[in-house]
Amino acid sequence: MSGFQTTRRQALVLSLGSAAALTLPSWARAAELDEAGVDAIVKPFMAAVGTPGIAVAIVRPGMPAFVKGYGVRTLGKPGAVDAHTRFGIASHSKAFTAAALALLVDAGKIGWEDPVVKHIPEFRMYDPAVTQMMTVRDLLVHRSGLPLGAGDLMFFPQGSHVAADALKALPYLKPVRGFRAGYDYDNILYLVAGVLIERVSGMGWVEFVSTRLFAPLGMTDAVASRVLLKTDNVAGRHARLGPPVRGVGKLEVVQPDEGPMVDAAGGINASVSDMAKWLQVQLDQGKLPDGKALWSPDQAREMWTPQTITASSDGPVADNPARAILQAYALGWFVQDYRGLRLIQHSGGLSGQVTYSGMLPSRGIGVSVLSNVEEPVSSAIRNAILDRLIDAPAFDWVSAYRTRMKKGEDEALASVEGGVDKAPAGAPSLPLKAYAGRYRDPWYGDVVVSEKGGKLWIDFTPTPVFKSVLEPWGPDAFRTRFAKDAGEDAVVSFVVKDGKVSGVTMKALSPLADFSYDFHHLAFVPVP
Repeated sequence: MSGFQTTRRQALVLSLGSAAALTLPSWARAAELDEAGVDAIVKPFMAAVGTPGIAVAIVRPGMPAFVKGYGVRTLGKPGAVDAHTRFGIASHSKAFTAAALALLVDAGKIGWEDPVVKHIPEFRMYDPAVTQMMTVRDLLVHRSGLPLGAGDLMFFPQGSHVAADALKALPYLKPVRGFRAGYDYDNILYLVAGVLIERVSGMGWVEFVSTRLFAPLGMTDAVASRVLLKTDNVAGRHARLGPPVRGVGKLEVVQPDEGPMVDAAGGINASVSDMAKWLQVQLDQGKLPDGKALWSPDQAREMWTPQTITASSDGPVADNPARAILQAYALGWFVQDYRGLRLIQHSGGLSGQVTYSGMLPSRGIGVSVLSNVEEPVSSAIRNAILDRLIDAPAFDWVSAYRTRMKKGEDEALASVEGGVDKAPAGAPSLPLKAYAGRYRDPWYGDVVVSEKGGKLWIDFTPTPVFKSVLEPWGPDAFRTRFAKDAGEDAVVSFVVKDGKVSGVTMKALSPLADFSYDFHHLAFVPVP
């Protein structure tokens, strides 16, 4: 990653209004931003941070959509990014899940205030009272009380779990706050929303989104799951893998690691040609180009109505003139102020790709920027274009962006100095073979620890890429050495009582690890 240390988590954090914005000369107007003007925004950013590829979509009143690709799909290969190159749009998929539910509300098949148990009788949360109170709306607005990223390890990296496993996991995921008492971003309840769509409509989430949203919108490049990609025109993935931590170092090609379980929360792959159509129907309150309503104005208002406060500040500052005073989460969208206007926006982050979109409804403007790098350059470019379209005051945000990158890199290196590759004091208290065995966590599944050749090894059975030697790392603790791009390493701690292992806990090795590697939510016990 970049000096920004942008991960899936930080792509979301940056969407809370702290992302950089580039504004160029104030003479520009929305109708006057031509291809050369967009090039003048995008290319300096790409040059400043070495971004391999970018794709941009712009919609505005009375003009055809602007769509264009820049750079190459994958480093070291000649294929160029174009208007039909597919990117993983990640959490942008949440707005599609919200729209799918809106179609079912319009059809009278569900209501936003329906209890989830009405449609999924076996649905359970950790607290039985929350189980009964959880509504369809609650699935989408990140106020359940679940901790940040709870359960993500079931699908990042890809493993054997399926969407229905979310229902089995939820009763074991302990809340960190009261129900509807505050904001913590999650993916798992969007997976439940996908299951609900299937229960109510009789179509799986992939089929529903494909036939009821992509088809009428003419999103001909889009697929609802990465496994459905049948073209070579797909953006590669790039990240900085170290040393000494992910996010600092040379940009390298990485492989996709999300599984189809995550589809309803982050599985869509689409081009900027598709995104232009999606933004336009959003701005038109659900109306298609032929005048037919895909969803009603009532549902359009519902999807943009703030539900959960996510962030607040004192507003613009010298080094971020677009910082929001207040931000909230609606149904699949963040809503915030942006230079005195209402901004409807979302980000999406995957290993090796980060994407940002935003709309200013009062101006009829929408912008989507897709990147093939695990850095927030797409947020800066998006805001740069928005600023240019609304004639915001000039500001040199290319320089500001580079300064912030350097600061972030310095802070990242300082935060892990002497702590990631230096083992803490202490050693195993038992013979290595005493740690061997099968251990089970009720929501994730099993890990198997074995002793071979005088070393311990661990196999996370639901996640094939998580196989590693265990290296001693303090008292009764060991660290993993996963393959280079397999994901974040973990510290595995054995609870020893009366000379035997009674449990196993874990945490990510790096303090900068993406929240989706939620090892800290695991609690294993020995399997007899």
